[in-house]
Amino acid sequence: MATLTFNGLTGLTSSIDVSPQLSSNRTSIKSPTIWKLCYYPSLQLQCVPCLSSLRKSKAAVRASATMSSRTVQEILPPALTSSSDPPQILDGTTRLYISYTCPYAQRVWITRNCKEIMMRFFCHLIFVMFSSIFKAKGLQEKITLVPIDLKDRPDWYKEKVYSANKVPALEHNKEVKGESLDLIKYIDGNFAGPSLSPDDPAKKEFAEELFSYTDSFNKAIRSTLKGDADEAGTAFDYLETALSKFDDGPFFLGQFSLVDIAYAPFIERFQPTLLDFKNYDITAGRPKLAAWIEEMDRNEAYNQTKRDPKQHVESYRQRFAAAL
Repeated sequence: MATLTFNGLTGLTSSIDVSPQLSSNRTSIKSPTIWKLCYYPSLQLQCVPCLSSLRKSKAAVRASATMSSRTVQEILPPALTSSSDPPQILDGTTRLYISYTCPYAQRVWITRNCKEIMMRFFCHLIFVMFSSIFKAKGLQEKITLVPIDLKDRPDWYKEKVYSANKVPALEHNKEVKGESLDLIKYIDGNFAGPSLSPDDPAKKEFAEELFSYTDSFNKAIRSTLKGDADEAGTAFDYLETALSKFDDGPFFLGQFSLVDIAYAPFIERFQPTLLDFKNYDITAGRPKLAAWIEEMDRNEAYNQTKRDPKQHVESYRQRFAAAL
């Protein structure tokens, strides 16, 4: 239980799945316009909502990457193949078409999970206190996963869903959009849940710089794995320097953001593969990168998308067999 003071009246929050503890800087609520909530250590979440924003279905929430270990693991549907029937395409349902093995699709999958997991907690907490608001506004829109088997992809995917015939693709408002970096920004801006983008102008500018570097980073590591060049050290040194720019957290922009989501699927793959292929430890001499990986491994939204490192190594082994 946690105490909450509102207009001089003290009450208790209840029906919360985790045991809250009051933040040391909690203040009594003097106005229904701006107020502070409790700090939940197991969620590493501090909310500072504005009711006027809530009425616009936007919450001023700042959250770290760490999410509750009590999050229910999603039951993932099987991948659709050439023999699978298509869903009811463009029927108003929001669908995210992915592959469980694709790092670009994983970016969007993580973003979807972050919005849903944190919004479920946030809505549950606010519903306890201001149920009338959510009776009127409802809860978060659901994004349904539709996994595609890329080695046996159905013809209808290209013909009826996404003519580029790639993943990820998002079906929303009876339209289909693609490209992973565009989609993570789109989901962040168009779906309820905590913002994963910074407000600070300096962080916004640096975020765009890091987004632009993702392709160069990926090419450098793939070139190293293929044996064409040895560029991995320079690429990971760039990330180590980037992680040192802001000191208000262990992530690229200090606090967890879309930038971390953009890099996580690739570092997840490159770390075990470089160790196996080249006996190269990407964290050696890079304490910021090591801390970032450790922090990301605590992120439940990300963990639900991860694969066994051995699967990543085997996948790259098959891809670059001629160079090994």
